[in-house]
Amino acid sequence: MSKSTKNSITKTNSLENLAVQLADVKLTLSSTAGDVKILRGISLEIQNGQTVGIVGPSGGGKSTLMMVIAGIERVSSGQVKIAGVELTKLNEDELAKFRGDNIGIVFQNFHLVPTMTSIENVSIPLELSGFSDAKDRARFHLTQVGLEHRLTHYPGQLSGGEQQRVALARAFAVQPQILLADEPTGNLDTENSNLIIELLFKLHASNQTTLLLVSHDPELAKRCERIVTIGDGSIIESI
Repeated sequence: MSKSTKNSITKTNSLENLAVQLADVKLTLSSTAGDVKILRGISLEIQNGQTVGIVGPSGGGKSTLMMVIAGIERVSSGQVKIAGVELTKLNEDELAKFRGDNIGIVFQNFHLVPTMTSIENVSIPLELSGFSDAKDRARFHLTQVGLEHRLTHYPGQLSGGEQQRVALARAFAVQPQILLADEPTGNLDTENSNLIIELLFKLHASNQTTLLLVSHDPELAKRCERIVTIGDGSIIESI
């Protein structure tokens, strides 16, 4: 599929070969019981195009780390450089634009808009990123995940596996530099889980997207080129 012309909004093209650069990243949240240290000085570098499995115990900071990389969660201190851009220097509007142009996210719970059809759910981020042919691109990407016959169906009319395929199409539609997948098969049965994972790695390869995959399944994480283990807000091991 040929690329259509976007408006003045363009993707960030890093001159460096690193998709993710984190340096001594700390995140502390306040509570009635006192300060809670969520991330405790994480430093991590991930090459462009790499696949990285993020594993570790529940509550260890895996999902928070993904939100930091996506620019959804602001850190207390440290450097967060994603696709060559220092996120700590951006305001909320700039972060939203950066995220829309560079980051794709797939959640465990799909996060589709229930009142919109499959093609409308996939079209939204494309329209926000300035693609002039949003509906055509949405149709193409839904076909890529085998849902060309579900374009006008609402999330409530789709199975869990189909909803996650819509979420995959939406995530890859804007051609993100980085794809964050947070337990993408957590709510699916074995058959649908296997289908989603195969699609995820296939789309990663065809789009040359950097993939960060949070999973509780060590066998799934082994499919990635690297495995980073996080516990108690720190990197325990990176191989």
